[in-house]
Amino acid sequence: MNSVRTLPPLEDEPQVTHMSRSKRPVFVVGCPRSGTSLLYHSLLSSGGFALYDEETCAFSGLVPRTGNLARPRNRRELLSQWQKSEYFPVDPAIRAEVNERILREGRNGGDFLRFVMEAIARRQNVERWAEKTPDHVLFLKQIRRTVPDALIIHIVRDGRDVALSLSKIGFLKDYLLRPGHNFLVCGLYWEWLVESGHQAAASLAPDYLEVRFEDLVGSPRDTLAQIGRFIDHDLDYDRIQRNGFHTVARPNSSFSDSSAGSYFDPVKRWAKALSPSELADLESLIGPTLRRLGYELATPQNRRSGGLQLRSLRSCYRSYFALRLWAKCSQLPLVKHLIRDRQ
Repeated sequence: MNSVRTLPPLEDEPQVTHMSRSKRPVFVVGCPRSGTSLLYHSLLSSGGFALYDEETCAFSGLVPRTGNLARPRNRRELLSQWQKSEYFPVDPAIRAEVNERILREGRNGGDFLRFVMEAIARRQNVERWAEKTPDHVLFLKQIRRTVPDALIIHIVRDGRDVALSLSKIGFLKDYLLRPGHNFLVCGLYWEWLVESGHQAAASLAPDYLEVRFEDLVGSPRDTLAQIGRFIDHDLDYDRIQRNGFHTVARPNSSFSDSSAGSYFDPVKRWAKALSPSELADLESLIGPTLRRLGYELATPQNRRSGGLQLRSLRSCYRSYFALRLWAKCSQLPLVKHLIRDRQ
């Protein structure tokens, strides 16, 4: 199995935090379609968190475009890119405050994110904020170094359900070499992101918690209680259901049968939706990772293939994912220009 390529470490080390755990910011990360929205909206529904319902993309979108924010020129460029983008659509007063703070004291992407979210929290009269951008799972070391108070919750879902859901919404379709492999490539993307989170987990302890999507929807009281202990916040299930912010009240599903009037069961959809041959190919690719995570495989060993075609697919796409990540975060002028034009 290819190793996940990680970004080069930042030079500045995280500072020791003395902030009470009950006030520390919370980052919800994971592969898209893994339940990040459900978990994030459950936190917001509990009360006490700033209500902000957008992915910030601070580490995965804005900051990689501008480079080292220790340089005043790059801070000005960040603010310019922010003004032009759809990221952080906040009111003018917050923008003015953040602009001033970034130019005066901002040194990294964590500062930018913190300045914005703290301003939103103050205007809502709360002391805490949470953030949900799924692919920030690729930037956990940067988050740790630049937001040292951060508590990380990594939500993981069965990769077969994730691959199926991603393929139904056309995820990655613009970058596939062979469109017929869509759900297989989505499975490889799930595996790559999960492994990236696992690689960073040891350095984040004890501020990293991994949660199963299946536990969140199957045993919500117990799972929310576990998360509540981790972040030192009262995640009362009944209160969360009463408040019902966004996907807590309206499931965010890529499947048409999950309407408000029908029974919503997002677990093991793959068992009905994938043909035996499709399932065999997918489990041949990501089966070892599924088993390490405790998910049982449905395809007998003698029907799972380790053939050249699937090995080539794995090697090609894992290298491709890593190359795109490197290109996005590259400070080479030509690469930055090309990536910016694609986004």
